[in-house]
Amino acid sequence: MEKELEFKVDGMTCGNCVAHVKKALEEINGVEAAQVSLEEKKVKVSTNGQVSPAQIRQAIEDAGYDVV
Repeated sequence: MEKELEFKVDGMTCGNCVAHVKKALEEINGVEAAQVSLEEKKVKVSTNGQVSPAQIRQAIEDAGYDVV
């Protein structure tokens, strides 16, 4: 069952930040797609339903950004 999650992320300042967050999310087993918006400071993640919000949050924080 596909599930879409959305998070607000602080600390992204440029295109490299966006790429870094996107790569970190796409490396999670079960993440099918990740959309990262620098302008809106939002991340939308499509998963196969096997990924918890805590896993997504941890990946973003491990990449050096804050989930608010």
